[in-house]
Amino acid sequence: MILSDRDIRALLAIGDLVVEPLSGDTVRENGLDLRLGRGFCRFKRSDRVLDPRAPGSPGEFYECGEGDEIIVGPGEHMLLHTQEYIRLPGYVAGLVNLRSTWARTGIYIPATVVDAGFEGQLTIEVVGSGFPVKLYPGDRFLHLVLVKLQSPAMNPYRGRYQGQRGVRLPKLFAKNTG
Repeated sequence: MILSDRDIRALLAIGDLVVEPLSGDTVRENGLDLRLGRGFCRFKRSDRVLDPRAPGSPGEFYECGEGDEIIVGPGEHMLLHTQEYIRLPGYVAGLVNLRSTWARTGIYIPATVVDAGFEGQLTIEVVGSGFPVKLYPGDRFLHLVLVKLQSPAMNPYRGRYQGQRGVRLPKLFAKNTG
């Protein structure tokens, strides 16, 4: 069942769902609008093979930083993060979508699920369109649809990305940002 704004506000009121900071326009009809954070990691072009069993240094594959504006180049892949830190209860999962205004610029994000029990800022992959698009931290960027599970998860999320802040690189690397 997709949660409505009433359901979401009720979960926030009892503390089962946490969204920090929570702005007046965060809770929407059927989900949460999340804002873009300042951090980013650009995927570098490389002939080096990323071997998951011996990934090497993240610096060989990513260039990371922060900015007051982020330009996503044509066809470029980037990792970005949300300003909001969220905590989902063990009986709610999330489906991340790009807000339609941004999708209409040609940028897109792969299908992303936020597991029941997850806590942290979201790291999201963004793929550029046919022309550069400038993004500004603080703009509403993602829409998180919250879905109530038929029963609570037996094993809510407790993985490596739990509690993450900023952009978090793949867990393949011994050293990570965030």
